[in-house]
Amino acid sequence: MSGDQILQLFAYLLPAVVTGAVAFYFFRLHTRNEDGRRRFLLHKDSQKETLPIRLQAYERMALFLERIALNSLVVRVAPTGKKKSDYENLLIKQIETEFEHNLSQQIYMSDGCWNIIKTAKNATIQIIRSAGMSETDSPDKLREDILNQTMEKESPSAAALAFVKKEVSELWD
Repeated sequence: MSGDQILQLFAYLLPAVVTGAVAFYFFRLHTRNEDGRRRFLLHKDSQKETLPIRLQAYERMALFLERIALNSLVVRVAPTGKKKSDYENLLIKQIETEFEHNLSQQIYMSDGCWNIIKTAKNATIQIIRSAGMSETDSPDKLREDILNQTMEKESPSAAALAFVKKEVSELWD
């Protein structure tokens, strides 16, 4: 093969290689775009199904936080006996029962939100325990002490509820 023939072969081959490279580039760009579109549509469809479930989980946790708010808990749960410690344990048992009932909701929430809810529950129990350490001897006096503590500062469940509301509002953004 002479140099002219090689040059002529190269002249025919170069446009085919350039055309192939451009076609490969556009094909790869098209498949990436299609893959992204499919992922977007799949995500959009799953959002239609999961958003109501997530909102229901947030609603249940808002109800939980309202139910463990000390002022509503003390009014809703009346003492059954004459011992302060029995009433303290009854209040804590109510909180723990409510929490265990809603434990599965954590899979629909962010870790931060779930940790805030757990912290509010534990802080509420701590307030009840600290009020139980007072010199009072009757359940009614314990109720009064707990209510007095909630008047002085914001309830832990109120702070957690504000966080839950903020997180739900971010679902719409």
